[in-house]
Amino acid sequence: MEFFIANMAPIMFGTLVVFLLLGFPVAFALAANGILYGLIGMELNLFSASLFQALPQRVFGIVSNDTLLAVPFFTLMGLVLERSGMAEDLLETIGQVFGPLRGGLAIAVVLVGAMLAATTGVVSASVISMGLISLPIMLRYGYDRRLASGVIAASGTLSQIIPPSLVLIILADQLGRSIGDMYRAAMVPGFLLAGSYIAYIVLMSFIKPSSAPALPEEARTFREPNGSRGGRSLLVLMLISAASAYLLTQWLEKDTAPVDEKVVLSLLLWGLTAFVIAIVNKVFRLKMLSALAERVTFVMIPPLFLIFLVLGTIFIGIATPTEGGAMGAVGAIVMALIRGRLTLDLLRQAMDTTTKLSCFVVFILVGSTVFGLTFRGVSGDLWVEHLLIGLPGGEWGFLIVVSVLTFVLAFFLDFFELAFIIVPLLGPVADKLGIDLIWFGIILAVNMQTSFMHPPFGFALFYLRSVAPKDAYRDKVTGQRIEPVTTGQIYWGSVPFIIIQLVMVAAVMIFPGMVMHYKAGQSTVDPSSVKIEIDTTYGTSIYGDEGGDPGAAFK
Repeated sequence: MEFFIANMAPIMFGTLVVFLLLGFPVAFALAANGILYGLIGMELNLFSASLFQALPQRVFGIVSNDTLLAVPFFTLMGLVLERSGMAEDLLETIGQVFGPLRGGLAIAVVLVGAMLAATTGVVSASVISMGLISLPIMLRYGYDRRLASGVIAASGTLSQIIPPSLVLIILADQLGRSIGDMYRAAMVPGFLLAGSYIAYIVLMSFIKPSSAPALPEEARTFREPNGSRGGRSLLVLMLISAASAYLLTQWLEKDTAPVDEKVVLSLLLWGLTAFVIAIVNKVFRLKMLSALAERVTFVMIPPLFLIFLVLGTIFIGIATPTEGGAMGAVGAIVMALIRGRLTLDLLRQAMDTTTKLSCFVVFILVGSTVFGLTFRGVSGDLWVEHLLIGLPGGEWGFLIVVSVLTFVLAFFLDFFELAFIIVPLLGPVADKLGIDLIWFGIILAVNMQTSFMHPPFGFALFYLRSVAPKDAYRDKVTGQRIEPVTTGQIYWGSVPFIIIQLVMVAAVMIFPGMVMHYKAGQSTVDPSSVKIEIDTTYGTSIYGDEGGDPGAAFK
């Protein structure tokens, strides 16, 4: 009994792991463990029953948390966009732009994945959309099945790290930090990760050209009367728009403005300039732009406007993340309406899925609150603190162990479960070690991204498996027989991208400046160093000599 009492915290945590491995739902496994060990703790007089009187207030606090309102807003936005056909149009258009290059289709998938991540934040929507649309095209033109599968799954997981990511909202809430700061900090690692995927595709297209061939001539649909593809017109339009955006940004923004704020505003002005030029060209039939340039402008610019509506207003400080999410959801509905794809059935499906996901998040959070209350009651937080603070290597030892632990747990748990179970335990320890919690959160976020890619439990792999062809079929365009994509090919295709993600985890740890730029423009004064001194000597004059007139300072 003495051993049980002394080690109740690790036993409680071990019981939770057993429950999860047995397949019990996470929310109920957490709550059941909390209540079970709460009753045992009260029976053994480890704490009084009054501890659980705080539980109703904590649950009410979860339900009334304005920050968590961003979750259903961003989810609804993503689902409406995904069902309105935006992903299909983006893939078709960007595929035509990069198709003549070796690996161009795969590069298009990564770019669309990044744009979907910045507008939807939902992994399942991104992976399923790109799997349905791009995988048959890549198979049609001879792409290696492992490369095609890996690119689609990895590009879908960019929704984990590129704002407005749901996991960043949950991490910010669990770490007690600003969602806006978390979004700012994630921008550079997120886009560097997308750039790393493209670099890998380019490398593979040189090492093994047959794995990522270019689109054949007959598949390039945009042609001008003179036989050109219209790429020069697109390039000139982009250069003019970029120059205009740069000059306008320099004029509108101060030199002290944060870099991410300047980037978002530049993207908006770049897109707005190109859109205005394309509209004028179309309305007045000036024929200055090629069909490809017009198509790219009208397909890609509206999502950029939505990105500014969400992220731009948050970065500039006009809106909170919750308000940004609400505007994004309205913007997505308006975009679907303008495209003529908004139907009652689409709204019903999107709202039904949003409600399920939101309830899923809240139930897990309630369960983790019950578990956390009892875990702290049996001094579990002190057990975790002593366990991790005593690691060799100090801060670096802690970060390495936490990264390895998160990577291993990601084989069995998804990012919601990881965020609600281990982050409340690790966050206080990181804070005591003096680690910046935003930096710590980004390290965890990039690491948790691997939870979607791990064979055999990665959810992105499951999503792709559900839409990848399981049997051989006859291609409608070429008439050739296409062999199925096996589960083994999907698993092996994910391995190089998991390695890239782990390299990014190490890069964020070694180069914290990738994240710390979020502090640009913030006050550098340490509040703990501020001293307020009050002279208690009655009658001191305004010059410091005693015996002065007490009212001299007011004369």
